[in-house]
Amino acid sequence: MSDAIKHECGIAMVRLLKPLQYYKDKYGTAFYGLNKMYLLMEKQHNRGQDGAGLASIKFDVAPGTRYISRVRSNKPQPIQDVFSKINKRIRALHKEHPDKIGDTAWQNQHTPYLGNLFLGHVRYGTYGKNSLESVHPFLRQSNWMHKSLIVAGNFNMTNSKRLFDDLVEIGQHPKEMTDTVTVMEKIGHFIDDEVSRIYQGLKTGEGVSKKEASPMIETQIDLQKVLRKSAKNWDGGYAMAGLLGHGDAFVLRDPAGIRPAFYYQDEEVVVVASERPVIQTVFNVKMETVKELAHGHALIVRRDGSVSVDKIREQLPKKSCSFERIYFSRGSDAAIYQERKTLGKLVFPQILEKIGEDLANTVFSYIPNTAETSFYGLREAAEDFLNQQKTQAILRGKRALSSEKVTEILSERPRVEKLAIKDAKLRTFIADDNTRDDLVAHVYDVTYGIVKKTDTLVVIDDSIVRGTTLKKSIIKILDRLEPKKILIVSSAPQIRYPDCYGIDMAKMGDFIAFRAALALLKEQDLYHLVDQVYQDCKRQQSLADTAIVNAVKALYSPFTDVQISDKIAEMLKTGDIRAEVEIIFQSVDNLHKACPDHLGDWYFTGDYPTPGGNRVVNDAFVNFYEGSDQRAY
Repeated sequence: MSDAIKHECGIAMVRLLKPLQYYKDKYGTAFYGLNKMYLLMEKQHNRGQDGAGLASIKFDVAPGTRYISRVRSNKPQPIQDVFSKINKRIRALHKEHPDKIGDTAWQNQHTPYLGNLFLGHVRYGTYGKNSLESVHPFLRQSNWMHKSLIVAGNFNMTNSKRLFDDLVEIGQHPKEMTDTVTVMEKIGHFIDDEVSRIYQGLKTGEGVSKKEASPMIETQIDLQKVLRKSAKNWDGGYAMAGLLGHGDAFVLRDPAGIRPAFYYQDEEVVVVASERPVIQTVFNVKMETVKELAHGHALIVRRDGSVSVDKIREQLPKKSCSFERIYFSRGSDAAIYQERKTLGKLVFPQILEKIGEDLANTVFSYIPNTAETSFYGLREAAEDFLNQQKTQAILRGKRALSSEKVTEILSERPRVEKLAIKDAKLRTFIADDNTRDDLVAHVYDVTYGIVKKTDTLVVIDDSIVRGTTLKKSIIKILDRLEPKKILIVSSAPQIRYPDCYGIDMAKMGDFIAFRAALALLKEQDLYHLVDQVYQDCKRQQSLADTAIVNAVKALYSPFTDVQISDKIAEMLKTGDIRAEVEIIFQSVDNLHKACPDHLGDWYFTGDYPTPGGNRVVNDAFVNFYEGSDQRAY
């Protein structure tokens, strides 16, 4: 994606199912779990580079011994900073007690971050907040182990205010209205209720003391019931992970499967991560052994090591985020890799039409590097088309063709080149506004001497959001090559609507497709629709979420996809660009063909998978219309 977008978070959880001595004997270190957590987090740093945190829980420690450890960082390299702090603490302890280095039992009691249960998190500050207090995991402490709660997640709730009000109604005083705090306090409230219920039953039924009741409570907590009550009114996309102080753990996925979660289990470990290949790589296991957590369900790991997948919410139609497939997740996942290649293949017919099937005068390339896989698919489609042309040429010529002519035909190839190389050194340079645009235009270096003045330059991007980088940088540098035409290709459809489930795409005015639609409305004397949509959005603000419809769709309905694409191309071409500029977007139908099991497409279609999404898009338009820069959720 040429436009930088901060997006979702990544979670990692490891539960060791054997005593620490087992890992010391088999793998040579009691820090096996901690080492795996480092790899799981580092392999997911693409999901969040603004902050990272890790929490661990020890089992079987005496009262007065710290059993929960947590460390967080919002430094420029947060994962490295987190583990640097951990290593510093451990080295200091080893220096103080060198005779205890090989004593696993002693280490378990005294070494911080050495534990049986781990939860890690990497994040982007999607709200523009990157204070240390905003970094997961969050901790709700209590002197009762089973009331202590650690929470981290990849999520965004559309109805945070309602969740906040619910907490106030039950007598709580939340310190913030953020969805993270409200979600944690909601779970914590029902854990408290569950503990109280169990204790009262033990007290009245068996006459046990509080001390005697504590270990009994730990075995009787019904986490499935706690999560059902907690998540009853949640509206959003979430993969939520939590640890209870005594050792129970859970990962809960939203009913529409918007946010991803995968898990693996064997006799030694239970592992959860946001991406499948991360688990495959870190634990060296086959793809089919890593399972996707069913939407609306929770993976629950009890203190005794038993594991279950339990239904928490009624499933909605599965609408897992297609942006995961297009851009966010690592392309090393086997399915994602093929889907991205297919996206490149499926957009080729549109390209072929635009270039008049003239491959001899067309050069294919890609920007940025994240578009490379879809480019491979595009290249294969071009080769297939050219092979068909070769076959036809040979069949037409039959015996009249000389061996030299056959060789000439067979040697034809699509012209594929690496034309733009990002100069990473320029990324962190800060300049005043008067010179910034000129500097941005030099973020990429180009390869000269390949493109002819008669050529069409086809450059594929994985997706286009704002178009800012295209306009201020990429098109300008490609124009230096002096092609006849620059054809920008997006392997994703036009992004028309905000996301409200974890991707930082919150404001209508940011989208180049939305601005193009407004321009067309003005040109065709239809701008009164903008006022009508605003009034409709305002009217719906008093309705329940389930009664709200997406009013913003009306702004796009007068125009075809091609009309909007042509207007975007016109808006991206500045007066100093000599080449003709055109733009092609993937169709939504082809997106679904490429990613048939991941149909979440609300940012393209406006079809939100939860009722809260329609409220968010309408509120986002109201903010745009009224000139407010605030977020709609």
